[in-house]
Amino acid sequence: MTLAALRDHFLSQAQSCEHLGSPFMARLLPLIAERLAPGSAVAARLMAWPPEKMRADALALRLAGGLHALVLTGADPHLGAAYPPGQPDDDQLWEAVQNAFRQHESHLLHWLDSAPQTNEPRRATALILAAGLAAQQYPGLPLRVSELGASAGLNLQFDRFGLTAGGQRLGAAHPAVTLHPDWQGPRPQPMPFTVAERRGVDLNPLNPDSTQDMLRLRSYIWPDQPDRMERLDAILSVAEPLVDAGDAAAWLADRLAAPRPGRIEFVYHTVAWQYFPPATDAACRATLAMAAERATQDSPLAWLSVEADETGQPGAAVCLRLWPGGFDIPLGRMDFHGRWFRAAEDAPFTR
Repeated sequence: MTLAALRDHFLSQAQSCEHLGSPFMARLLPLIAERLAPGSAVAARLMAWPPEKMRADALALRLAGGLHALVLTGADPHLGAAYPPGQPDDDQLWEAVQNAFRQHESHLLHWLDSAPQTNEPRRATALILAAGLAAQQYPGLPLRVSELGASAGLNLQFDRFGLTAGGQRLGAAHPAVTLHPDWQGPRPQPMPFTVAERRGVDLNPLNPDSTQDMLRLRSYIWPDQPDRMERLDAILSVAEPLVDAGDAAAWLADRLAAPRPGRIEFVYHTVAWQYFPPATDAACRATLAMAAERATQDSPLAWLSVEADETGQPGAAVCLRLWPGGFDIPLGRMDFHGRWFRAAEDAPFTR
C-alpha cells in the first residue's frame, strides 16, 4: 500500500510540474515512480514514508532537489550528463539516478530531512500591483513591508524589480530584474510607491550570503528552467539577509503590536498561508483583525494574499484588503510561478 501511495504521489507531482512548464520533471518523477524498488537506503526511506504525509511533505520534490544539488555542485558527473541539456533515454536516466542513490546515500537522506523551499521572484507581479494600489489609496505614505513565509527574502526586494504588463512598464526605473508575465485583461497603470522598511519571517530562512543555503534554493529550481536560475542570480546581486527565523503567528503579533504613524503596514504572503497549521492561521487572522480595527488614514493596513483557493480555477487568487475602509479588492489570478497574470476586469490598478 505504501509503494502504491508513493507511486501515486510521484505521478501527481509530475503532473503539477508539467503544468508549470517542466517537461524534464514530468519525465523524471514518473520514471522513479515506475522503477523504484527495494535495494538502497534511499529507496527504503522513501518506502517507509507515511502515505498520509507524502503530499504535505512534498516528498517527490525533496528527492528531486537532492538529485539536482548533486548536478549543480558537480558531485556526480554521471548524473549531470543525464540532466538537461543532455538527452539520455529512460534507461540511461534511470541508471544515473540509481547510481546516485548508491554513491550519494548520505547526501540524499539528508536532503529528504527538510521540506523544499522556493522563492519565486515572478510572484512579485502581484506585490508591485498591490503596493501601488495601497500607496494610491493612502497617498504620501511609504510602506512598512512584512512577508510571511519569506524563505530567502528575495521578494522583499520587489521595489527593485521592473514589470512589463499589457505593454506597460511599471516598477523600478533601474531594475535588478524585469518580470514579463503573460498578461491578460485590462492594461495596468503605473502607480509609484516607496518602501521605507522591509522584513520577513520563515521557519527555516535561507541566507542569501550563505553558499549552502543558496545551493538549497537553486536545487529546487527545476533543471530545465534556466530562466528561473538567471532571475535568481540577478536578484542575489541586491538581496540582503532580511528574514527572521520563527513562527509566523508570534512574529506577526510582535511586528504589528503598535501602530506606526506615517507608514502603510503592508503584510503579504504568496503560496505560504496554505501550509500554516490551524493554530498559526487563527493567530495570524486575529492579529490582522486587531490591526485592522485600529487602522487610520495615517496608519493604514494593507493585506495581500496570493494563495490557492477552492474555486477550481487555475493558479492562485490575488486579493488585497485595505483598512481603514475595509476594502476587499480581488485583483485577479496568477500562475503559482508567476508566469501569467489574469487581471480582474474591474481591477482598480487599471484606472
